[in-house]
Amino acid sequence: QVQLVESGGGLVQAGDSLRLSCAASERTFSWYAMAWFRQAPGKEREFVAAINYSGGSTSYTDSVKGRFTISRDNAKNTVYLQMNSLNSEDTAAYYCAQAESGNIVRTISAAWKYWGQGTQVTVSS
Repeated sequence: QVQLVESGGGLVQAGDSLRLSCAASERTFSWYAMAWFRQAPGKEREFVAAINYSGGSTSYTDSVKGRFTISRDNAKNTVYLQMNSLNSEDTAAYYCAQAESGNIVRTISAAWKYWGQGTQVTVSS
């Protein structure tokens, strides 16, 4: 069973930056695509960003393009989400997820197999 553990969330002000981390437990981390999703209160979980197994391909939802950057360090079994210019609409619980393939096939939540417990990001305006 794969375990994903997120960290780095917190309370920040609008315009600030945060970096989220997600550490994976398994040695085959480098084989699989990884993603970040988020869920705000009363809303459905939504795709934020994804990265393929090597880090050579990424995908972002439109609302975070130019502000967020997903990256990975396969030597550390860790995926990151650098979030800049945060605003109140970014307030949500952020979850990392692992795919069953190395490439980014689909960005709907049902296509991702393993999930972390989430880390809360709250942006005050």
